[in-house]
Amino acid sequence: MKTLLHPGYFLDIANFAIISQNDICWEVEGNYQKQTSRNRCIICTDHGKHMLSIPVQHIGATRKGKQQYKDVKIENDYNWQRQHWRTLETAYRTSPFFEYYEDDIALLYEKKHDFLLDFNLKTIACIHDCLQTEMPSDKSKVYEKNPKNIIDGRFLISPKNKTSINQEEYTQVFNDRHPFVKNTSILDLLFNEGTNSMAYLKNISLDYLNV
Repeated sequence: MKTLLHPGYFLDIANFAIISQNDICWEVEGNYQKQTSRNRCIICTDHGKHMLSIPVQHIGATRKGKQQYKDVKIENDYNWQRQHWRTLETAYRTSPFFEYYEDDIALLYEKKHDFLLDFNLKTIACIHDCLQTEMPSDKSKVYEKNPKNIIDGRFLISPKNKTSINQEEYTQVFNDRHPFVKNTSILDLLFNEGTNSMAYLKNISLDYLNV
């Protein structure tokens, strides 16, 4: 059975474990919600957890104060791309596989993108290219609050929903300064584990989907 997931900004390991083990349908309908992984991701720096956040334009809302996710535009007046890439370089330059993947990922930060959803799908496609796997192409046609005949994994886009992921530790760049940080952005796994990332993802139990 397929799993329904929200496309997010360099999705976390819990989402990518599902992507690696299941057929996926992307939720591209519905409303945008603040303070979710739609425009945020968590990486590891020398100070521990660090959140990268894409600025968005909160315009075009309906009378109910809602804005569709697919209509949300990125706020490009602020040079967030340069800041995000510099932060990634600082955090992962010494990781085993940064140089192996940096050219592919850097391309995402070299030109401006208009819509958040489109950019997020590009970050996911980029990871699939790095892992040499096929990007899921199925997308939702309408929004369903309680979808049938599909596993609903959309709750994973919100950090407020604590995901109890049973995750084996791997060596992170600053593990000599901080304890292991679970369920970071897929970038942390990719830069540290490289070609072993897919095997690692397939080894993760998906029990956290049963909520």
